[in-house]
Amino acid sequence: MSEESRRSGPHRLVLSDEAATLRLAADLAAILRPGDIVALSGHLGAGKSLLARAILRELADDPTLEAPSPTFTLVQSYETPRGSVLHADLYRVRSPDELDDIGLVEDLDQLITLVEWPDRAGTRLPGGRRLDIVLDVDPENPETGRIADLSGGVLWRQRLSIAIATRRLIDEAGWGTARRDYMQGDASSRAYERLTQADGTSAVLMISPPRPDGPAIRLGKPYSAIAHLAETVDAFVAMDRGLHSLGYSAPEIYAQDLSTGLLLIEDLGAEGVIDGGEPIAERYEAAALLLADLHRHTLPTILPVTEGRDHVVPDYDRGALAIETELILEWYAPHIAGVTLPAVTQAEFTRIWNRLFDEILDAPGTWTLRDFHSPNLIWLPGRGGHARVGLIDFQDAVIGHPAYDLASLGQDARIDVPAGLELRLLAAYGKARRSDDPAFDLAGFARAYAILGTQRNTKIAGIFARLDKRDGKPAYLKHLPRIEAYLRRNLEHPALEELRGWYQAHLPSLFAVE
Repeated sequence: MSEESRRSGPHRLVLSDEAATLRLAADLAAILRPGDIVALSGHLGAGKSLLARAILRELADDPTLEAPSPTFTLVQSYETPRGSVLHADLYRVRSPDELDDIGLVEDLDQLITLVEWPDRAGTRLPGGRRLDIVLDVDPENPETGRIADLSGGVLWRQRLSIAIATRRLIDEAGWGTARRDYMQGDASSRAYERLTQADGTSAVLMISPPRPDGPAIRLGKPYSAIAHLAETVDAFVAMDRGLHSLGYSAPEIYAQDLSTGLLLIEDLGAEGVIDGGEPIAERYEAAALLLADLHRHTLPTILPVTEGRDHVVPDYDRGALAIETELILEWYAPHIAGVTLPAVTQAEFTRIWNRLFDEILDAPGTWTLRDFHSPNLIWLPGRGGHARVGLIDFQDAVIGHPAYDLASLGQDARIDVPAGLELRLLAAYGKARRSDDPAFDLAGFARAYAILGTQRNTKIAGIFARLDKRDGKPAYLKHLPRIEAYLRRNLEHPALEELRGWYQAHLPSLFAVE
Protein backbone atom coordinates (compact mmCIF):
# COMPACT_ATOMS: atom_id res chain seq x y z
CA MET A 1 0.00 0.00 0.00
CA SER A 2 2.82 2.38 -0.74
CA GLU A 3 1.26 4.05 -3.78
CA GLU A 4 1.34 7.84 -3.37
CA SER A 5 -1.64 9.79 -2.07
CA ARG A 6 -2.80 12.99 -3.77
CA ARG A 7 -4.52 14.35 -0.67
CA SER A 8 -4.17 14.12 3.08
CA GLY A 9 -6.51 11.15 3.56
CA PRO A 10 -4.19 8.28 4.59
CA HIS A 11 -6.22 5.60 2.81
CA ARG A 12 -6.52 7.05 -0.70
CA LEU A 13 -4.20 5.04 -2.90
CA VAL A 14 -3.16 5.85 -6.45
CA LEU A 15 -2.60 2.59 -8.34
CA SER A 16 -0.46 3.30 -11.38
CA ASP A 17 -1.01 -0.01 -13.14
CA GLU A 18 -2.30 -3.56 -12.78
CA ALA A 19 0.81 -4.58 -10.84
CA ALA A 20 -0.04 -1.96 -8.22
CA THR A 21 -3.55 -3.40 -7.95
CA LEU A 22 -2.09 -6.87 -7.42
CA ARG A 23 0.15 -5.52 -4.66
CA LEU A 24 -2.91 -3.97 -3.00
CA ALA A 25 -4.65 -7.35 -3.22
CA ALA A 26 -1.68 -9.06 -1.53
CA ASP A 27 -1.63 -6.44 1.22
CA LEU A 28 -5.35 -6.83 1.87
CA ALA A 29 -5.29 -10.62 1.78
CA ALA A 30 -2.55 -10.57 4.41
CA ILE A 31 -4.82 -8.89 6.97
CA LEU A 32 -8.19 -10.47 6.17
CA ARG A 33 -9.79 -12.71 8.79
CA PRO A 34 -13.04 -14.72 8.96
CA GLY A 35 -15.89 -12.31 9.60
CA ASP A 36 -14.44 -9.58 7.39
CA ILE A 37 -16.45 -8.08 4.55
CA VAL A 38 -14.71 -6.30 1.68
CA ALA A 39 -17.26 -4.15 -0.15
CA LEU A 40 -16.07 -3.15 -3.64
CA SER A 41 -17.81 -0.19 -5.29
CA GLY A 42 -17.19 1.79 -8.48
CA HIS A 43 -18.39 2.24 -12.04
CA LEU A 44 -18.27 -0.53 -14.62
CA GLY A 45 -14.68 -1.04 -15.68
CA ALA A 46 -13.24 0.53 -12.52
CA GLY A 47 -11.45 -2.69 -11.58
CA LYS A 48 -13.68 -4.26 -8.92
CA SER A 49 -13.52 -7.77 -10.41
CA LEU A 50 -9.77 -7.52 -11.02
CA LEU A 51 -9.15 -6.65 -7.38
CA ALA A 52 -11.58 -9.27 -6.06
CA ARG A 53 -10.03 -12.00 -8.23
CA ALA A 54 -6.53 -11.01 -7.12
CA ILE A 55 -7.55 -11.15 -3.44
CA LEU A 56 -9.10 -14.58 -4.00
CA ARG A 57 -5.93 -15.90 -5.59
CA GLU A 58 -3.88 -14.63 -2.67
CA LEU A 59 -6.21 -16.20 -0.12
CA ALA A 60 -6.27 -19.47 -2.04
CA ASP A 61 -2.48 -19.42 -2.45
CA ASP A 62 -3.12 -20.22 -6.11
CA PRO A 63 -2.05 -17.60 -8.71
CA THR A 64 -3.80 -19.59 -11.46
CA LEU A 65 -7.22 -19.78 -9.77
CA GLU A 66 -9.82 -18.92 -12.43
CA ALA A 67 -12.26 -17.22 -10.02
CA PRO A 68 -14.93 -16.37 -12.63
CA SER A 69 -17.07 -13.32 -11.97
CA PRO A 70 -20.31 -14.36 -10.21
CA THR A 71 -22.39 -11.86 -12.17
CA PHE A 72 -24.92 -14.54 -13.14
CA THR A 73 -24.56 -16.98 -10.24
CA LEU A 74 -24.51 -14.03 -7.79
CA VAL A 75 -22.40 -15.95 -5.29
CA GLN A 76 -19.37 -18.22 -5.65
CA SER A 77 -17.74 -19.96 -2.67
CA TYR A 78 -14.14 -21.10 -2.22
CA GLU A 79 -12.31 -23.17 0.38
CA THR A 80 -8.87 -21.71 1.03
CA PRO A 81 -6.05 -22.20 3.55
CA ARG A 82 -7.41 -19.09 5.26
CA GLY A 83 -10.93 -20.51 5.57
CA SER A 84 -14.11 -20.25 3.52
CA VAL A 85 -14.44 -17.27 1.17
CA LEU A 86 -17.56 -15.95 -0.57
CA HIS A 87 -17.36 -13.80 -3.69
CA ALA A 88 -20.63 -12.05 -4.54
CA ASP A 89 -21.57 -9.78 -7.42
CA LEU A 90 -24.89 -8.04 -6.72
CA TYR A 91 -25.13 -6.13 -10.01
CA ARG A 92 -28.31 -8.02 -11.01
CA VAL A 93 -29.93 -7.72 -7.55
CA ARG A 94 -32.86 -5.33 -7.62
CA SER A 95 -33.96 -5.58 -3.97
CA PRO A 96 -32.10 -6.40 -0.77
CA ASP A 97 -34.83 -8.94 -0.03
CA GLU A 98 -33.40 -11.13 -2.81
CA LEU A 99 -30.34 -11.75 -0.62
CA ASP A 100 -32.51 -13.89 1.68
CA ASP A 101 -33.10 -16.32 -1.21
CA ILE A 102 -29.40 -16.81 -1.93
CA GLY A 103 -28.35 -16.94 1.73
CA LEU A 104 -25.65 -14.32 1.34
CA VAL A 105 -26.17 -12.72 4.74
CA GLU A 106 -26.05 -16.00 6.68
CA ASP A 107 -22.99 -17.02 8.75
CA LEU A 108 -20.95 -14.04 7.58
CA ASP A 109 -19.00 -14.12 10.85
CA GLN A 110 -17.48 -17.44 9.76
CA LEU A 111 -16.44 -16.32 6.28
CA ILE A 112 -14.31 -13.84 4.42
CA THR A 113 -16.77 -12.11 2.08
CA LEU A 114 -15.95 -10.10 -1.05
CA VAL A 115 -18.93 -8.17 -2.40
CA GLU A 116 -19.12 -6.20 -5.65
CA TRP A 117 -21.92 -3.62 -5.95
CA PRO A 118 -22.58 -3.71 -2.18
CA ASP A 119 -25.07 -0.80 -2.40
CA ARG A 120 -27.60 -3.29 -3.84
CA ALA A 121 -27.62 -5.03 -0.41
CA GLY A 122 -29.02 -1.96 1.31
CA THR A 123 -28.47 -2.34 5.06
CA ARG A 124 -28.19 -6.13 4.96
CA LEU A 125 -24.40 -6.22 5.14
CA PRO A 126 -23.18 -5.59 8.71
CA GLY A 127 -20.81 -2.69 9.14
CA GLY A 128 -18.68 -3.66 12.12
CA ARG A 129 -16.15 -5.76 10.16
CA ARG A 130 -16.71 -4.08 6.78
CA LEU A 131 -14.02 -2.48 4.66
CA ASP A 132 -15.34 -0.27 1.87
CA ILE A 133 -13.19 0.19 -1.23
CA VAL A 134 -14.34 2.64 -3.88
CA LEU A 135 -12.45 2.29 -7.18
CA ASP A 136 -12.30 4.89 -9.92
CA VAL A 137 -10.29 5.61 -13.05
CA ASP A 138 -7.35 7.93 -12.42
CA PRO A 139 -8.04 10.97 -14.64
CA GLU A 140 -4.29 11.64 -14.85
CA ASN A 141 -3.59 8.09 -16.03
CA PRO A 142 -6.85 6.81 -17.56
CA GLU A 143 -5.28 3.94 -19.52
CA THR A 144 -3.91 1.92 -16.60
CA GLY A 145 -4.31 4.02 -13.46
CA ARG A 146 -6.93 3.58 -10.76
CA ILE A 147 -7.69 5.40 -7.52
CA ALA A 148 -8.78 3.36 -4.49
CA ASP A 149 -10.44 4.97 -1.47
CA LEU A 150 -10.43 2.66 1.55
CA SER A 151 -12.54 3.26 4.64
CA GLY A 152 -13.78 1.30 7.63
CA GLY A 153 -14.42 1.47 11.34
CA VAL A 154 -11.92 1.67 14.20
CA LEU A 155 -10.78 -1.92 13.67
CA TRP A 156 -10.05 -1.30 10.01
CA ARG A 157 -8.25 1.97 10.61
CA GLN A 158 -5.73 0.13 12.78
CA ARG A 159 -5.37 -2.79 10.37
CA LEU A 160 -4.98 -0.53 7.34
CA SER A 161 -2.32 1.45 9.15
CA ILE A 162 -0.45 -1.80 9.77
CA ALA A 163 -0.87 -2.85 6.14
CA ILE A 164 0.42 0.48 4.86
CA ALA A 165 3.39 0.37 7.21
CA THR A 166 4.09 -3.21 6.15
CA ARG A 167 4.15 -2.31 2.48
CA ARG A 168 6.51 0.57 3.20
CA LEU A 169 8.82 -1.66 5.25
CA ILE A 170 9.12 -4.47 2.72
CA ASP A 171 9.49 -2.07 -0.21
CA GLU A 172 12.30 -0.17 1.49
CA ALA A 173 13.99 -3.42 2.49
CA GLY A 174 14.01 -4.62 -1.12
CA TRP A 175 11.33 -7.28 -0.67
CA GLY A 176 8.48 -5.43 -2.39
CA THR A 177 8.07 -7.95 -5.21
CA ALA A 178 8.31 -11.01 -2.97
CA ARG A 179 5.45 -13.48 -2.76
CA ARG A 180 3.62 -13.24 0.57
CA ASP A 181 2.27 -16.39 2.18
CA TYR A 182 0.30 -16.40 5.41
CA MET A 183 1.88 -18.57 8.10
CA GLN A 184 -0.11 -20.26 10.83
CA GLY A 185 0.67 -18.38 14.01
CA ASP A 186 0.73 -19.40 17.64
CA ALA A 187 -1.84 -18.92 20.36
CA SER A 188 -1.00 -15.25 20.65
CA SER A 189 -2.18 -12.17 18.74
CA ARG A 190 0.96 -12.05 16.58
CA ALA A 191 0.76 -12.84 12.87
CA TYR A 192 3.43 -14.07 10.47
CA GLU A 193 4.01 -14.18 6.73
CA ARG A 194 6.72 -15.86 4.71
CA LEU A 195 8.09 -13.64 1.94
CA THR A 196 9.75 -15.41 -0.98
CA GLN A 197 11.80 -13.71 -3.68
CA ALA A 198 11.92 -14.92 -7.29
CA ASP A 199 15.28 -16.59 -6.61
CA GLY A 200 13.80 -18.60 -3.72
CA THR A 201 15.31 -16.48 -0.95
CA SER A 202 12.85 -16.15 1.90
CA ALA A 203 12.29 -14.07 5.03
CA VAL A 204 9.61 -13.92 7.71
CA LEU A 205 7.44 -10.89 8.38
CA MET A 206 6.46 -10.68 12.05
CA ILE A 207 3.42 -8.49 12.75
CA SER A 208 3.27 -7.72 16.45
CA PRO A 209 1.54 -4.38 17.13
CA PRO A 210 1.73 -2.93 20.64
CA ARG A 211 -0.38 -4.99 23.03
CA PRO A 212 -3.48 -3.08 24.20
CA ASP A 213 -4.01 -3.09 27.94
CA GLY A 214 -6.66 -5.51 29.12
CA PRO A 215 -8.92 -4.89 32.10
CA ALA A 216 -7.22 -4.29 35.43
CA ILE A 217 -7.49 -7.43 37.52
CA ARG A 218 -5.09 -6.85 40.41
CA LEU A 219 -3.40 -3.76 41.90
CA GLY A 220 -4.71 -1.73 38.96
CA LYS A 221 -2.77 -3.84 36.45
CA PRO A 222 -3.92 -6.10 33.59
CA TYR A 223 -2.91 -9.77 33.39
CA SER A 224 -0.22 -9.09 30.77
CA ALA A 225 1.56 -6.58 33.00
CA ILE A 226 1.46 -8.84 36.07
CA ALA A 227 2.70 -11.86 34.08
CA HIS A 228 5.36 -9.70 32.37
CA LEU A 229 4.25 -10.44 28.82
CA ALA A 230 5.93 -8.30 26.16
CA GLU A 231 3.96 -5.12 25.48
CA THR A 232 5.87 -4.14 22.33
CA VAL A 233 8.22 -5.64 19.78
CA ASP A 234 11.13 -4.00 21.60
CA ALA A 235 11.50 -7.08 23.79
CA PHE A 236 11.99 -9.36 20.79
CA VAL A 237 14.57 -7.05 19.23
CA ALA A 238 16.53 -6.72 22.47
CA MET A 239 16.55 -10.45 23.26
CA ASP A 240 17.33 -11.30 19.64
CA ARG A 241 20.43 -9.14 19.70
CA GLY A 242 21.41 -10.43 23.11
CA LEU A 243 21.21 -14.05 21.96
CA HIS A 244 23.13 -13.19 18.80
CA SER A 245 25.91 -11.67 20.86
CA LEU A 246 26.39 -15.04 22.58
CA GLY A 247 26.66 -16.90 19.28
CA TYR A 248 23.19 -18.45 19.25
CA SER A 249 20.98 -18.71 16.17
CA ALA A 250 18.27 -16.15 16.79
CA PRO A 251 16.92 -14.72 13.52
CA GLU A 252 18.83 -11.87 11.95
CA ILE A 253 16.67 -8.73 11.76
CA TYR A 254 16.65 -7.29 8.23
CA ALA A 255 14.28 -4.37 8.79
CA GLN A 256 12.07 -3.02 11.55
CA ASP A 257 9.28 -0.59 12.33
CA LEU A 258 9.23 -0.48 16.10
CA SER A 259 6.32 1.94 16.45
CA THR A 260 3.97 -0.22 14.37
CA GLY A 261 5.42 -3.51 15.60
CA LEU A 262 6.82 -4.93 12.35
CA LEU A 263 9.98 -6.97 11.88
CA LEU A 264 11.39 -8.52 8.73
CA ILE A 265 13.57 -11.33 10.01
CA GLU A 266 15.68 -14.23 8.83
CA ASP A 267 13.75 -17.35 7.85
CA LEU A 268 15.40 -20.14 9.82
CA GLY A 269 13.41 -22.75 7.90
CA ALA A 270 10.98 -25.43 8.94
CA GLU A 271 13.19 -28.32 10.04
CA GLY A 272 12.38 -28.86 13.69
CA VAL A 273 13.38 -31.16 16.52
CA ILE A 274 10.61 -33.73 16.04
CA ASP A 275 9.96 -36.42 13.44
CA GLY A 276 6.52 -37.92 12.87
CA GLY A 277 5.25 -36.52 16.15
CA GLU A 278 8.17 -37.97 18.13
CA PRO A 279 11.08 -36.10 19.72
CA ILE A 280 14.44 -36.54 18.02
CA ALA A 281 16.50 -37.34 21.09
CA GLU A 282 19.81 -35.98 19.79
CA ARG A 283 18.21 -32.64 18.89
CA TYR A 284 16.47 -32.34 22.23
CA GLU A 285 19.78 -33.04 23.93
CA ALA A 286 21.46 -30.37 21.78
CA ALA A 287 18.80 -27.91 22.96
CA ALA A 288 19.43 -28.90 26.60
CA LEU A 289 23.15 -28.32 26.13
CA LEU A 290 22.45 -24.90 24.63
CA LEU A 291 20.59 -24.03 27.84
CA ALA A 292 23.52 -25.27 29.94
CA ASP A 293 25.83 -23.03 27.93
CA LEU A 294 23.49 -20.03 28.27
CA HIS A 295 23.17 -20.50 32.01
CA ARG A 296 26.91 -20.46 32.63
CA HIS A 297 27.07 -16.80 31.54
CA THR A 298 26.53 -13.77 33.69
CA LEU A 299 23.78 -12.08 31.68
CA PRO A 300 22.68 -8.43 31.59
CA THR A 301 19.20 -7.36 32.61
CA ILE A 302 19.18 -4.23 30.42
CA LEU A 303 19.58 -4.73 26.67
CA PRO A 304 19.73 -2.16 23.85
CA VAL A 305 16.89 -1.98 21.34
CA THR A 306 18.03 0.92 19.19
CA GLU A 307 19.97 4.13 19.70
CA GLY A 308 18.87 5.67 23.01
CA ARG A 309 16.28 2.97 23.66
CA ASP A 310 16.70 0.01 26.04
CA HIS A 311 14.67 -2.97 27.20
CA VAL A 312 14.69 -4.05 30.84
CA VAL A 313 14.27 -7.82 31.17
CA PRO A 314 11.70 -8.20 33.96
CA ASP A 315 12.02 -10.56 36.93
CA TYR A 316 9.95 -13.72 36.94
CA ASP A 317 8.66 -12.60 40.30
CA ARG A 318 6.11 -13.98 42.73
CA GLY A 319 3.27 -12.04 41.16
CA ALA A 320 3.95 -13.46 37.69
CA LEU A 321 4.44 -17.04 38.91
CA ALA A 322 1.31 -16.89 41.04
CA ILE A 323 -1.09 -15.36 38.53
CA GLU A 324 -0.08 -18.04 36.02
CA THR A 325 -0.84 -20.89 38.42
CA GLU A 326 -4.21 -19.31 39.23
CA LEU A 327 -5.32 -19.85 35.65
CA ILE A 328 -6.09 -23.45 36.60
CA LEU A 329 -8.52 -22.19 39.24
CA GLU A 330 -10.20 -19.71 36.90
CA TRP A 331 -10.46 -21.78 33.73
CA TYR A 332 -9.52 -25.46 34.07
CA ALA A 333 -11.38 -26.17 37.31
CA PRO A 334 -14.85 -24.96 36.17
CA HIS A 335 -14.66 -25.70 32.46
CA ILE A 336 -12.66 -28.95 32.31
CA ALA A 337 -12.83 -30.52 35.77
CA GLY A 338 -16.37 -29.24 36.32
CA VAL A 339 -15.79 -28.03 39.88
CA THR A 340 -16.32 -24.70 41.61
CA LEU A 341 -13.64 -24.12 44.22
CA PRO A 342 -14.59 -22.08 47.31
CA ALA A 343 -12.44 -19.18 48.43
CA VAL A 344 -10.93 -21.09 51.34
CA THR A 345 -9.76 -23.84 49.00
CA GLN A 346 -8.22 -21.32 46.62
CA ALA A 347 -6.49 -19.62 49.56
CA GLU A 348 -4.93 -22.94 50.54
CA PHE A 349 -3.70 -23.36 46.96
CA THR A 350 -2.08 -19.91 47.14
CA ARG A 351 -0.44 -20.65 50.52
CA ILE A 352 1.14 -23.88 49.28
CA TRP A 353 2.44 -22.28 46.12
CA ASN A 354 3.89 -19.30 47.99
CA ARG A 355 6.00 -21.66 50.09
CA LEU A 356 7.30 -23.30 46.90
CA PHE A 357 7.94 -19.92 45.27
CA ASP A 358 10.12 -18.97 48.26
CA GLU A 359 12.54 -21.71 47.21
CA ILE A 360 12.55 -20.68 43.57
CA LEU A 361 12.99 -16.97 44.21
CA ASP A 362 15.93 -17.52 46.57
CA ALA A 363 18.02 -18.96 43.72
CA PRO A 364 20.10 -16.80 41.31
CA GLY A 365 18.24 -15.96 38.12
CA THR A 366 19.17 -16.08 34.45
CA TRP A 367 17.55 -15.37 31.10
CA THR A 368 14.42 -17.52 30.96
CA LEU A 369 13.12 -17.64 27.38
CA ARG A 370 9.81 -19.02 28.70
CA ASP A 371 8.61 -21.03 25.68
CA PHE A 372 11.60 -23.24 25.04
CA HIS A 373 9.84 -26.19 23.37
CA SER A 374 9.46 -27.85 19.99
CA PRO A 375 7.36 -25.23 18.10
CA ASN A 376 10.06 -22.65 18.80
CA LEU A 377 13.18 -24.71 18.07
CA ILE A 378 14.51 -24.93 14.51
CA TRP A 379 17.19 -27.44 13.52
CA LEU A 380 20.00 -25.93 11.43
CA PRO A 381 22.24 -28.83 10.35
CA GLY A 382 24.48 -26.54 8.30
CA ARG A 383 25.66 -24.74 11.43
CA GLY A 384 27.97 -25.97 14.15
CA GLY A 385 27.86 -26.26 17.92
CA HIS A 386 25.03 -24.55 19.76
CA ALA A 387 24.18 -22.58 16.61
CA ARG A 388 22.54 -25.75 15.25
CA VAL A 389 19.50 -24.93 17.40
CA GLY A 390 17.55 -21.99 15.97
CA LEU A 391 15.60 -19.94 18.50
CA ILE A 392 12.35 -18.06 17.96
CA ASP A 393 9.55 -16.72 20.19
CA PHE A 394 11.53 -15.34 23.11
CA GLN A 395 9.95 -11.88 23.45
CA ASP A 396 8.41 -12.80 26.83
CA ALA A 397 11.82 -13.61 28.33
CA VAL A 398 12.32 -12.86 32.02
CA ILE A 399 15.00 -13.26 34.67
CA GLY A 400 14.06 -16.54 36.32
CA HIS A 401 15.30 -19.87 37.64
CA PRO A 402 17.38 -21.82 35.08
CA ALA A 403 15.25 -24.94 35.61
CA TYR A 404 12.20 -23.35 33.97
CA ASP A 405 13.35 -23.57 30.34
CA LEU A 406 14.70 -27.10 30.76
CA ALA A 407 11.30 -28.12 32.16
CA SER A 408 9.68 -26.49 29.10
CA LEU A 409 11.83 -28.72 26.90
CA GLY A 410 11.66 -31.92 28.93
CA GLN A 411 7.89 -31.62 29.34
CA ASP A 412 7.07 -30.33 25.87
CA ALA A 413 3.47 -29.12 25.75
CA ARG A 414 2.96 -30.23 22.13
CA ILE A 415 4.86 -33.56 22.07
CA ASP A 416 5.00 -36.54 24.42
CA VAL A 417 8.48 -36.64 25.92
CA PRO A 418 9.13 -40.10 27.41
CA ALA A 419 10.35 -40.12 31.00
CA GLY A 420 13.58 -41.79 29.86
CA LEU A 421 14.39 -38.97 27.46
CA GLU A 422 13.51 -36.38 30.09
CA LEU A 423 16.03 -37.97 32.49
CA ARG A 424 18.61 -38.01 29.68
CA LEU A 425 18.12 -34.25 29.19
CA LEU A 426 18.51 -33.59 32.91
CA ALA A 427 21.67 -35.69 33.02
CA ALA A 428 23.19 -33.99 29.95
CA TYR A 429 22.37 -30.56 31.33
CA GLY A 430 23.74 -31.40 34.78
CA LYS A 431 26.97 -32.86 33.39
CA ALA A 432 27.55 -29.75 31.26
CA ARG A 433 26.90 -27.42 34.21
CA ARG A 434 29.21 -29.41 36.49
CA SER A 435 31.99 -29.37 33.92
CA ASP A 436 31.88 -25.59 34.13
CA ASP A 437 31.16 -25.42 37.87
CA PRO A 438 31.97 -28.54 39.96
CA ALA A 439 29.85 -27.14 42.81
CA PHE A 440 26.67 -27.18 40.69
CA ASP A 441 23.89 -28.70 42.86
CA LEU A 442 22.14 -31.23 40.62
CA ALA A 443 19.79 -32.48 43.35
CA GLY A 444 18.68 -28.94 44.17
CA PHE A 445 18.24 -28.22 40.46
CA ALA A 446 16.08 -31.35 40.06
CA ARG A 447 13.91 -30.20 42.96
CA ALA A 448 13.42 -26.78 41.33
CA TYR A 449 12.76 -28.54 38.02
CA ALA A 450 9.87 -30.49 39.56
CA ILE A 451 8.41 -27.34 41.16
CA LEU A 452 8.66 -25.26 37.98
CA GLY A 453 7.49 -28.13 35.79
CA THR A 454 4.37 -28.24 37.97
CA GLN A 455 4.00 -24.46 37.83
CA ARG A 456 4.32 -24.40 34.04
CA ASN A 457 1.91 -27.26 33.42
CA THR A 458 -0.56 -25.82 35.91
CA LYS A 459 -0.44 -22.60 33.90
CA ILE A 460 -0.76 -24.37 30.54
CA ALA A 461 -3.77 -26.41 31.71
CA GLY A 462 -5.47 -23.11 32.50
CA ILE A 463 -4.37 -21.48 29.24
CA PHE A 464 -5.62 -24.35 27.06
CA ALA A 465 -8.97 -24.31 28.88
CA ARG A 466 -9.15 -20.54 28.36
CA LEU A 467 -8.28 -20.85 24.65
CA ASP A 468 -11.23 -23.23 24.29
CA LYS A 469 -13.81 -21.49 26.45
CA ARG A 470 -12.99 -17.81 25.90
CA ASP A 471 -11.26 -17.73 22.52
CA GLY A 472 -13.13 -20.49 20.68
CA LYS A 473 -10.00 -22.56 19.98
CA PRO A 474 -10.90 -26.11 21.04
CA ALA A 475 -7.95 -27.66 19.18
CA TYR A 476 -5.74 -27.02 22.20
CA LEU A 477 -7.79 -29.41 24.32
CA LYS A 478 -6.16 -32.36 22.57
CA HIS A 479 -2.96 -31.49 24.45
CA LEU A 480 -4.57 -31.56 27.90
CA PRO A 481 -4.04 -35.30 28.57
CA ARG A 482 -0.31 -34.75 28.03
CA ILE A 483 -0.25 -31.74 30.36
CA GLU A 484 -2.14 -33.71 33.01
CA ALA A 485 0.35 -36.58 32.69
CA TYR A 486 3.27 -34.19 33.19
CA LEU A 487 1.56 -32.78 36.27
CA ARG A 488 1.17 -36.26 37.76
CA ARG A 489 4.82 -37.00 36.97
CA ASN A 490 6.03 -33.83 38.71
CA LEU A 491 3.79 -34.24 41.72
CA GLU A 492 5.57 -37.49 42.60
CA HIS A 493 8.56 -35.45 43.78
CA PRO A 494 8.81 -35.28 47.61
CA ALA A 495 9.04 -31.48 47.46
CA LEU A 496 5.46 -31.40 46.13
CA GLU A 497 3.80 -33.75 48.61
CA GLU A 498 1.52 -31.10 50.10
CA LEU A 499 0.57 -29.73 46.68
CA ARG A 500 -0.13 -33.24 45.43
CA GLY A 501 -2.57 -33.68 48.29
CA TRP A 502 -4.36 -30.47 47.29
CA TYR A 503 -4.68 -31.57 43.65
CA GLN A 504 -5.93 -35.03 44.64
CA ALA A 505 -8.53 -33.56 46.98
CA HIS A 506 -9.84 -30.77 44.78
CA LEU A 507 -9.05 -31.72 41.17
CA PRO A 508 -9.32 -35.53 41.36
CA SER A 509 -10.05 -35.79 37.63
CA LEU A 510 -6.33 -35.11 37.05
CA PHE A 511 -5.61 -38.51 38.52
CA ALA A 512 -8.46 -40.41 36.85
CA VAL A 513 -6.35 -41.95 34.09
CA GLU A 514 -8.32 -44.11 31.67
